[in-house]
Amino acid sequence: MRCLDAAAVRAWASACVHSLGGLRADIDGINVYPVADSDTGSNMLHTLTAAHAGLAAEPRVTGAGEALGVLARGAVAAARGNSGVIISQVLRGLAESAGDTAELDGPALAAALKRADALATDAVARPVAGTMLSVLHAVATAVGDGPLDEVALTAARAAADALRETPRQLAALAVAGVVDAGGRGLVAVLDALAEVVVGEVTAPDRPVTVPPAALPAPQAWEVMYLLAGADDAALPALRRALSALGDSVTVAGDGAGNHAVHVHCADIGAALEAGLRHGRPHRVRVEPLMTPAPAESPAGERAVVAVVHGDGLAELVGAEGVPVLGVTAGTEPTAEDLLGLITETAAAHVAVVPGGVELTAAAERVASHPVLSDREIVVVPCASPVQALAALAVHDPHRKAGADVVAMAEAAAATRRGEIAVAAEDSITWVGTAHAGDVVGFVDGEVVLIEAPGEVEAAAMVVLERMLAVGGELVTVLIGADAPSGIEDVLTERLRAEHPEVELVCYSGGQTDALLLMGVE
Repeated sequence: MRCLDAAAVRAWASACVHSLGGLRADIDGINVYPVADSDTGSNMLHTLTAAHAGLAAEPRVTGAGEALGVLARGAVAAARGNSGVIISQVLRGLAESAGDTAELDGPALAAALKRADALATDAVARPVAGTMLSVLHAVATAVGDGPLDEVALTAARAAADALRETPRQLAALAVAGVVDAGGRGLVAVLDALAEVVVGEVTAPDRPVTVPPAALPAPQAWEVMYLLAGADDAALPALRRALSALGDSVTVAGDGAGNHAVHVHCADIGAALEAGLRHGRPHRVRVEPLMTPAPAESPAGERAVVAVVHGDGLAELVGAEGVPVLGVTAGTEPTAEDLLGLITETAAAHVAVVPGGVELTAAAERVASHPVLSDREIVVVPCASPVQALAALAVHDPHRKAGADVVAMAEAAAATRRGEIAVAAEDSITWVGTAHAGDVVGFVDGEVVLIEAPGEVEAAAMVVLERMLAVGGELVTVLIGADAPSGIEDVLTERLRAEHPEVELVCYSGGQTDALLLMGVE
């Protein structure tokens, strides 16, 4: 087949339904993320069956683009579950890219797959690596501008390769020993496309591993509805409102004014009220949500995660193998981001190490979220990134969970914290008036000195001398993005001369709100 026409789109829709019908039970069986409710295969089959039926009811459709548009509208209207909503956006992306085109050649199909990737990703409030979105993105990256059969076969192979990687990207899958269920469904859809284009079965048998049977207990609700009359500009606000209520938030449009809304939450009424503020909810569906049983593997029993300000510090923490969420300086993480960070560990006990006072408060608010009611969440209070680093340095996965948390909390509390910053405006402090541009030194949050502009090295040594006056063996310095060049060498030389008994460790923190962040242990 050189071009994909309306007849081929119809054949593909039929092949998808046939393939997912055969795989439904197997895909349901490996459904462990975001919750083990064993319905991913059923949801995808339901969504694509409705899309196929809608196209079958339109015999006058003669163009590939028009046929894809009918499929997309039918899928959005009938989308069930997170996977159903995402596959509906895949179809919508294909349709938008195809437009009124009667036939799609190889380059046109590749462009449509790239548009499908962008649209599906945009529909999800917090895309997570290791899901069907990762599989779709791998497809969009792999396809080129070759002939149609080459593009279709490349898409199917790339999807299968990406699916095998999902357990390495998402801890919940690794703990259960399975690939992502939604990703497996997407592979089936792309295998069906390749088979329609080539005219023969092209995919080898792709075995599905079924996880051990579990007895999950109801924990929350899956709320879905169609939202009419919503302004596209208001959709980010709706996603944020839903993210504050729960997780797995998706708001996806059909391009004609309707939006499919999906959220896992404990408060059904609040989810509907959020929709009412932006449009008219209809075709409401609510189902009990099941949570996964605690993992039996020791790797899944407990975990430590961190949330910090700045990409530099996030990279530093992540390099130590700790799952980390990096947040822009001066902002707080969203509830959805923190919930994703915690739930991706698939651990029953999670210790959260935040790198600041505001981050500690945000983590404590999320710790009591209904979505986490089946887990024990402990926040290790830290007032500075240097305290977070001290806590993570003593983390021992072989200790009992309670003892490990106590050790981390004690290490954080025992770390004195200093800071060198530039005054943004005039202010009155305990040690005098600081003018805009002055270098200000802090110890444990209190201003202890004010130096003239540019006197960063002198201020840093005064602050360190104050902190070392009561003892200390290790000094940790996080160097900010605007710190003077060579400051690390200057501090090393001064401390070696004046405090040879003290070890100094400097890292590039990249923070923009302070020139230097210092900790003494």
